[in-house]
Amino acid sequence: MEIYVFPVIVFLLSLFMASFMAASAGNFNQEVDLTWGDDRAKILSGGNVLSLTLDKVSGSGFQSKNGYLFGRIDMQIKLVGGNSAGSVTAYYLSSERPYHDEIDFEFLGNLSGEPYTVHTNVYTQGKGDREQQFHLWFDPTKDFHLYSVVWNHQRIIFLVDDTPIRVYENQESIGVPFPKNQPMKLYSSLWNADQWATRGGLVKADWSKAPFTAYYRNFKANACIWSSGSSSCSLKTTGSIKNKAWQTQGLDSTGRRSLRWVQKYYMIYNYCTDYKRFPMGRPRECRLSKHS
Repeated sequence: MEIYVFPVIVFLLSLFMASFMAASAGNFNQEVDLTWGDDRAKILSGGNVLSLTLDKVSGSGFQSKNGYLFGRIDMQIKLVGGNSAGSVTAYYLSSERPYHDEIDFEFLGNLSGEPYTVHTNVYTQGKGDREQQFHLWFDPTKDFHLYSVVWNHQRIIFLVDDTPIRVYENQESIGVPFPKNQPMKLYSSLWNADQWATRGGLVKADWSKAPFTAYYRNFKANACIWSSGSSSCSLKTTGSIKNKAWQTQGLDSTGRRSLRWVQKYYMIYNYCTDYKRFPMGRPRECRLSKHS
């Protein structure tokens, strides 16, 4: 009998942890507003799942109720399956001012059987042009996968299933702006971009396959909430920030190896190595960054 005690305990503990993690995930009814697309944006399963749909008439979108000034943002997404050419699923943080800051994930659809392109970008003071693009080492349409942004004073880290794919370092010391003053909300949208999204616009959306739908679950914002001109992290009571590891998070040796692996085998574009685009010299942050 005793030889079965440990497996049973482990099994029960795993069930408890799974239920705790599900319970700790944000409920979409409390966390987001459906902003456009009429009934193409839907909150399902009592707030545990959200879907966005694109058809020939319109796409759809949502945004977080809260704004954040630094944090870790997690979302599990199941992307549009099949022939998704022309569609873009955008998942990003953005401020609301004209000279805005922005941290972008964009998923560019493609023909059936061809890989999605994961497009990333960082805007500071209204200026972007810092694109890196990747393919993925799995099919992002078959199941939910975790897409995360860690944003702290030192750097921005893009992660897929907790694997870092990109790091954008704070290099203000050499005159490169870094997003640190403007709170950002989380936005997501599914929209038609067949003028440019798939092979530069050569492949158009096949509307006979519409509607196209992406699904979301387990939104977590372990972040400093911005309200009435101040951050929750500047208050003496920060009980809402359960895990502060993101505030100084960087890459350890395992993370650096994972980043090199992704960038070696799955990166398909890096603005820092596009010498034709910058004939007068690469952007300043590219010359010193060990991650570019």
